[in-house]
Amino acid sequence: MILHILLMICLLLMVECISVAQDSIRWGLPYGAKARIGKGTITGDIAYSSDGARLAVASSIGIWLYDTQTHQAVALFTGHMSGIGRVTFSPDGRTLASGGGGEIRLWDAVTGQHQHTFTGSSVAFSPDGRMLASGSRGEIRLWDVITGAHKSTLTGHMGRVESVAFSPDGKTLASTDWDQTIHLWDIVTGETKHTLTAGAGDVGGVAFSPDGQTLASGHGDGTVHLWDTVTGEHKRILDGRTFLFVTSVAFSPDGNTLASGSWDYTVRLWDTVTGELKQTLTGHTNDVYSVVYSPDGSTLASGSRDNTIWLWDAVTGAHKHTLKGHTDIVTGMAYSRDGATFASGSSDSTVHLWDAVTDVHKHTLKGHTNDVYSVAFSPDGGTLASGSRDQTIRLWNADTGAHQHTLKGHTDSVLQVAFNPAGGTLASGSRDNTIRLWNAGTGASEGIIAMDSVRGFGFSPDGRTLGSVGWDENLYLWDGVTGEHRHTLKGHTGVVNTAAFSPDGRTIASGGDLYDNTVRLWDTVTGEHKRTLTGHTRSVYSVVFSPDGGTLASGSFDGAIRLWDAVTGAHKHTLEGHTYTVYRLEFSPDGRTLASASRDTTVRLWDPVTGAHTRTLKGHTDQVVNIWFSPDGRLLASRSWDGTVLLWPLTTATMDPLLFGDLNRDSVVNVLDLVFIGSRFGQTGQNDADVNGDGIVNILDLVMVAGALRGAAPSAHPQTLARLTVAEVEGWLTQAQELDLTDATLQRGVLFLEHLLAALTPKENTLLPNYPNPFNPETWIPYHLASPAEVQVTIYDTQGVMLRRLTLGHQPTGYYTDRSKAAYWDGRNHLGKPVGSGIYFYHLQAGDYSATRKMVMIK
Repeated sequence: MILHILLMICLLLMVECISVAQDSIRWGLPYGAKARIGKGTITGDIAYSSDGARLAVASSIGIWLYDTQTHQAVALFTGHMSGIGRVTFSPDGRTLASGGGGEIRLWDAVTGQHQHTFTGSSVAFSPDGRMLASGSRGEIRLWDVITGAHKSTLTGHMGRVESVAFSPDGKTLASTDWDQTIHLWDIVTGETKHTLTAGAGDVGGVAFSPDGQTLASGHGDGTVHLWDTVTGEHKRILDGRTFLFVTSVAFSPDGNTLASGSWDYTVRLWDTVTGELKQTLTGHTNDVYSVVYSPDGSTLASGSRDNTIWLWDAVTGAHKHTLKGHTDIVTGMAYSRDGATFASGSSDSTVHLWDAVTDVHKHTLKGHTNDVYSVAFSPDGGTLASGSRDQTIRLWNADTGAHQHTLKGHTDSVLQVAFNPAGGTLASGSRDNTIRLWNAGTGASEGIIAMDSVRGFGFSPDGRTLGSVGWDENLYLWDGVTGEHRHTLKGHTGVVNTAAFSPDGRTIASGGDLYDNTVRLWDTVTGEHKRTLTGHTRSVYSVVFSPDGGTLASGSFDGAIRLWDAVTGAHKHTLEGHTYTVYRLEFSPDGRTLASASRDTTVRLWDPVTGAHTRTLKGHTDQVVNIWFSPDGRLLASRSWDGTVLLWPLTTATMDPLLFGDLNRDSVVNVLDLVFIGSRFGQTGQNDADVNGDGIVNILDLVMVAGALRGAAPSAHPQTLARLTVAEVEGWLTQAQELDLTDATLQRGVLFLEHLLAALTPKENTLLPNYPNPFNPETWIPYHLASPAEVQVTIYDTQGVMLRRLTLGHQPTGYYTDRSKAAYWDGRNHLGKPVGSGIYFYHLQAGDYSATRKMVMIK
């Protein structure tokens, strides 16, 4: 058992950075970085829901659901015994199907509840959502989605069925296998209509064009083939050949473009009429497994083995967003002191800088040639230091990202960097068993502290003392400026795991390992032992003082947290609830909350005065090894061995137990809460919208809540933006700017309103693809207006004969995309008679702007 624990600790230090806060020394477990991707490797499909609000991603541990506006993971569906290759939504978006490990699972896409399990691995819904096709070895099975009953079996494949797809009218099913053939099946009779053989290597994904007349297939030799679905004839080869497998193909909603993803790390866009290559989209660093268009055709998503999903502008091919920042393990993170910037370091050798208010990526700092283990901001926030496995420390301008200095001298990996809170000095700890002191301005070496081993270190709050621990039973104190040795604190009977300075710097607390299990308090001036605190039954992994210095908290391998009087050493409370090791403890900046991170995969929040448990934060799928409060206390970051860092908005005393700003009680703070306040402007007396309690609902209340929307995308959901107008938000912003606010939170609120106005204001007039398309009998025609205009939509047949004119009147600037605002056509001509199946054109006239698109009706 002892050997197992020692090996585990060694592995921790080999893989992770050793990190410390600038106001204490607490080490042994790393800080993380802001991340948006879930745990696990992307192993297969990605799929949009029919309304475009959710993106499902197949991974090695389950199906991740992302909100497409905020790019946040909102759910994880687990249950498959192995990696998932296929995932798709039902047409109405209410059901999600996933294939992996030889089984198909159906889930309620809203609640995540498991509904049915079928045999197979590849999966597809029929267009009406009533039937499910699953492919397995040598056969395809058709199932009733509602009852789960088996309907029929299609046989004819020689090997495992890799892909299945329904035609838009639901009458034909396409399937592929590893014998290089594609089968087209008549769904009614179950007979094979055509067997398509290209001799171009194994067949990957297949997709029908929106009109159902063309089938595209990806092949092992790097080509894409187009087929006539009526005759079965081969139409064209799209050859961007790299002799690497084309795994996925997808038609744009208008049918004019075909996207293909390949093992050559690229996504290619093809003109379906001419067969010409339009663009090659690069950026992924590993195989692309899946490509899919959003329902409105504006965005193309691609999922890769590099564990990222890239979102592209489907028209220009421009990269819009990546649902990840790094391409490898995130190993270090830090907030700037003012909370405005967030830094993350990774095993991909880069450092990323993010705007902590908007979550916008600011800079990628490149220069290290190996893993970045630790990052730290200078006290004034102007400089960022990064320590790397390449044995160097780099100093960067935190505003511009410019490289300033490279500090060389260590002969092994730099595990930790920390600035002296008093300024002027940077310390770095390395596996070469030294701590080096550097001039933070010039980069000049100012001292070397040699030890038998270096596990971690930290400065006292006043910067006068540096404390360090190694792999022995002692705690060492040094002069924080010169590095001169002051004291060796002896008394523990086992290795010192952790240590922390009190806020006044006069006391240092230390925790011992399994041979010791004690917390000890020491005088930092004299080096004298003050008292020993006993009660833990296993190793002490974390100690931390409250901001006022009155309370000391300790967390242990025994799963318990103990609160002590930091002056007398008296035991105050034992906090129980974690079922495994407590790795890290942190007090909120105001001292009202204690957070704990545990091996049981949870983060818990506690009232340090009463010892009461107030909240459990669940979301990680592996042990949580680090937590970190933002400087203003509004966010808690938690880092886990599942490869993620989750950001949690915290409750406040005035709104407990609800989230601050959650005025409409929907358990989330978003733009709808601003709408709630705006609709009550001018009301007096007791009112939920009177956030600051001054007796009147006004712009100040709205700006306070807007300031709480840290990291939230203004367009949290399309339906949310539909509740607002440009004029309304312009009015809010004008009133807010007239207040001349200086408070940081309120300034963030004004900034959010600026972003919200930008989200409501299109940059140009745009006519978008209608939806659904093909349709029967009704469809919606979305568009964007960059300026107010008289708007009308005219419907034509293929002969140019006008069938219907929709006069929409004078429309203000805005997005007209959801069903409440988009132009609506009921499929009838100007006489009120239904039109027949076929291709039609719709023409938008908005002021001087005009555009035409194609749509298809199928009856």
